[in-house]
Amino acid sequence: MREMTREPPRPADVARRLARRSGERRAEGRRGEGGAWERETFTLPREQAREKAREAFSRFPKAAYMTEIEWWRELDDGRIEFTIRRLPSAD
Repeated sequence: MREMTREPPRPADVARRLARRSGERRAEGRRGEGGAWERETFTLPREQAREKAREAFSRFPKAAYMTEIEWWRELDDGRIEFTIRRLPSAD
C-alpha cells in the first residue's frame, strides 16, 4: 500500500481559493459569508447609538433573528461606532 502525503496549502494557494469563491458568490448575487448574516455599522453620539440599538432589537428580536451587537468602540470624540449583526429572516 502506498502512503500519500499531502502538503499543507501555501498562503498564496489559500488566497487564490478564497478569491475564487468570493468571485463566485458575487456572480451569484450573494454577499459576505454566503449571505448568512446582515450587518449594519453605525457611528453615532452615545444616546443616539443606544436608541438605534434599541430600535434594531425591537424590529429584529434576538430570539427570532439572533440579533446582536457584534462589535463596538468609543471614538476619541465620544461617538460610538458599532456593528449590528442579524439573520436576514426569521424563517
